[in-house]
Amino acid sequence: MSTTFQTAVRKNVSRTQRYDAIDALVRKGETTNLAVLVRTGGLRGEFRRQALNGLADCNATELLEELSEDTAIEPSLRRKAGALA
Repeated sequence: MSTTFQTAVRKNVSRTQRYDAIDALVRKGETTNLAVLVRTGGLRGEFRRQALNGLADCNATELLEELSEDTAIEPSLRRKAGALA
């Protein structure tokens, strides 16, 4: 796991730092880590949605389709993943 990913999931990180870390994952094309963030139940919805948008920016259609069918993810996030795919 990259230090950027660790920053995104670490508990004692400011909101701005977390947003910046997710943006950095998008810029680096770390689609697997972005998908993990979407699946991370303890992460606030706003950050999970940012990760979904990042997957769309990276053209990660397969991952978005996979997430849209993952029943472990909240229905609203599944619908958003399906719309972005």
